[in-house]
Amino acid sequence: MKRIGLLGCGAMGTQIALAIDSGKIPAILTHVFDESKEKSALLVEKLKNKPEIVENTHLLSLNPIDIVVEAASQDAVRDAGLSILQNKKDLLIMSVGALLDESIYDILSDACKDFKKTIYLPSGAIAGLDGIKSVKDELESLSITTTKHPRSLKGAKFFENSDINLDEINLSTVIFEGTAKEAVSLFPANINVAALLSLSGIGSEKTKVKIIADPNTDKNTHHIEAEGKFGKMTFTIENYPDENNPKTSRLAILSAIETLRKYCSDDIQIGT
Repeated sequence: MKRIGLLGCGAMGTQIALAIDSGKIPAILTHVFDESKEKSALLVEKLKNKPEIVENTHLLSLNPIDIVVEAASQDAVRDAGLSILQNKKDLLIMSVGALLDESIYDILSDACKDFKKTIYLPSGAIAGLDGIKSVKDELESLSITTTKHPRSLKGAKFFENSDINLDEINLSTVIFEGTAKEAVSLFPANINVAALLSLSGIGSEKTKVKIIADPNTDKNTHHIEAEGKFGKMTFTIENYPDENNPKTSRLAILSAIETLRKYCSDDIQIGT
């Protein structure tokens, strides 16, 4: 069985760990790390098969594991991604926005080749990436409009230099329009879907992003439009937020679980 190390023991990391512990993912969770020792301890308490809590990310990937699952933050990807690959471990990244920093992307891409390891990026809270990847050489325009309840956007870097008060929004309001690169920088915990979309298609400078705060919605909605020589694609995904973390859609967690299950299984693979 594959041996897994978990980087990040918050809401998403906990759900992934529980899926491993229940047997849904045919693997063993052997080591975990979180900046908060309390979160690590709380997670381990919930599991039948107790992984070891390590003291830092370097120790996480030094252990005899096959893959590290990052469910922490863009900073965790920047700080630990290279050392994980250097320690010859595969890496699954949930905080995909970190890869829109071209220097980080190039460093990790080169490390994959140098150390013959693979980085996995689950589809997260959107669908249709198999189609976008297939037509990327013929894409002429790509956009995503994301609608969330204002509480799901709280704490984003964007509001540090904005006059918008999320508590005062009482109707559907466009709060941001720009590129995927800009969006991921200003909303690092909210819009990783834009990073995934841009990496699958025409890049972060050409992928257009609109973010809407709507106090009357109970879903995280993503509407994607892609057009080019191949024709036109449109996708609309309506996700319920995870009950433990409103910034994250339930689908994002399920996508990570399915990606890991596929990685750990000898099975028929479906999709591009």
